[in-house]
Amino acid sequence: MSFSPVHLAGFAAKSLACGLMVASLAACQSQSQGSDTAQLALADYSVRHPIIVSEQPETFDMPVGTQTRHLGPQLVDSVMEFAAESRERGNGRVEILVPSGGSNEAAIHSVTPDLRRALQAGGLSRSAVTTRSYAVSDPAAEAPIRLSYMRVKASAGPCGAWPSSIDGKFNSNVDYENYGCASQANLAAMIANPSDLLRPRASTPVDQQRRADTFDKYRKGEIKLSSESGASLTDTK
Repeated sequence: MSFSPVHLAGFAAKSLACGLMVASLAACQSQSQGSDTAQLALADYSVRHPIIVSEQPETFDMPVGTQTRHLGPQLVDSVMEFAAESRERGNGRVEILVPSGGSNEAAIHSVTPDLRRALQAGGLSRSAVTTRSYAVSDPAAEAPIRLSYMRVKASAGPCGAWPSSIDGKFNSNVDYENYGCASQANLAAMIANPSDLLRPRASTPVDQQRRADTFDKYRKGEIKLSSESGASLTDTK
């Protein structure tokens, strides 16, 4: 079998074209493999805005007017509740931050003893309450008293970063920087116990007697399973 020069030239051209195609596909594959991680980070809002569990201050700012000399009943109840929350959710220690240099400084000194008594009425010992002052830059301001304790919180953000215009990013299939931040922050704020994000809670032991009684009733026909009744094997009479 023989080939003419024309056929040989055509065969060589086709072989060269196939070789170039394979080489280009290999280059694309190696490039995509090397950038997979970076592309995933760009497309995953949970990577850009992760929910972080850390110890953060829980604060309560109390307004104090210049003529105030005692805490009202409503404020006393709020302080007692704050003290109880510090024992339940925090480290059981509350810090009182009193302003210094404001127009209400005399009122601050008058209500501080009431504040300490309310914290102790909320379940805190005297040694668990500390006081320190902070400077007020405006002498005419009525700065608040701040109560603070440390607790474990889940948080995400801060949100609102717009380093570049989102124009044209839709065609490139890449999320803009702030995408998903608000939903992550809201989800973090709704978590009652942030420790659940670190590890699951311990399960309670199985009640073997209740399980045995339930299956015994099922065998005797005292429990009927049907989609209409909505009964289950765990139902008991």
